Amino acid sequence: MAKDKSYNCVIVLGPTAVGKTSIGVAIAGTFNGEIISADSRQTYRHLDIGSGKDLDEYVWEGKSLPYHLIDIAQLPDEYNVYNYQKDFYAAFKDIIACKKLPVVVGGTGMYLDAVVRGYEMVILPENPELHAELEAKSLEELGQMLLKEQPDLHVKADLKEKDRVIKALEIIQAKKQGIKSTSVERPDIRPFIIGTTLPRTELWNNISIRLRERLDAGMIEEVENIHKSGITFERLEKLGLEYRFCSEFLQGKYKNRDEMEEKLFIAIRQFAKRQETWFRMMEKKGVKINWLRQGSKPERMEEAIALVKENLC
Repeated sequence: MAKDKSYNCVIVLGPTAVGKTSIGVAIAGTFNGEIISADSRQTYRHLDIGSGKDLDEYVWEGKSLPYHLIDIAQLPDEYNVYNYQKDFYAAFKDIIACKKLPVVVGGTGMYLDAVVRGYEMVILPENPELHAELEAKSLEELGQMLLKEQPDLHVKADLKEKDRVIKALEIIQAKKQGIKSTSVERPDIRPFIIGTTLPRTELWNNISIRLRERLDAGMIEEVENIHKSGITFERLEKLGLEYRFCSEFLQGKYKNRDEMEEKLFIAIRQFAKRQETWFRMMEKKGVKINWLRQGSKPERMEEAIALVKENLC
């Protein structure tokens, strides 16, 4: 466990397909740690190939590493940032109590930001009149309303999904009415944050290779089996990316698999850009991210281990 009291955990973040898991496993294996996933879809059972759980990677020198917040939710239930924050705090306290090092690995920016900066959560009361009023407005109108309330909004992607904008406006209204926070008490989290990414050309190539591997591994069949188990295509589409596009393909919304694969490849690239935008926003809000040099995976693993040794041990 770390000797330097200025940090008590490590976070490894970055966009999709940059090798975060390998780096996190190397850190956890070297420094007696346990992994906490920060991936919004890996929380769900049965979303295995499309979410890239790759549980066989959680091994260091022949020993399996303990991991947390994977396979803890069940479709069609909704698992959200409030659930994640609460479960993260519990897992974090358990790991610390065992005198081990929490190593957080993932790329879901809102989940990471919620635990790093300690979001205050609000559970909304029923307000069907307000919801109906907002639902009747166009996305453009809702976006203008949100920007009026939050002119310093950094992540413009938040304005592209109507449900998300409506939820944000409902939270703002609830706070104006004096609704109190329902956040769980935050433990003493002092993270040393490591960021990793790659040059765009290399990142796009990694995304392409990984997408092909997942399709060949049976990703479409995974989605089909989940649907056959009773989960609607509409619910699967809300999970985004692989689950959305495979669901649409199974419903005959593409001419062929090649068209679906090409459009999904573009969507994942756009997602990676949004992830990097989110991490830059975190830095603008005062979160220190120690970015690794853009070398090979072994070089980045070696650099990450050296940084942890220098700052925590």
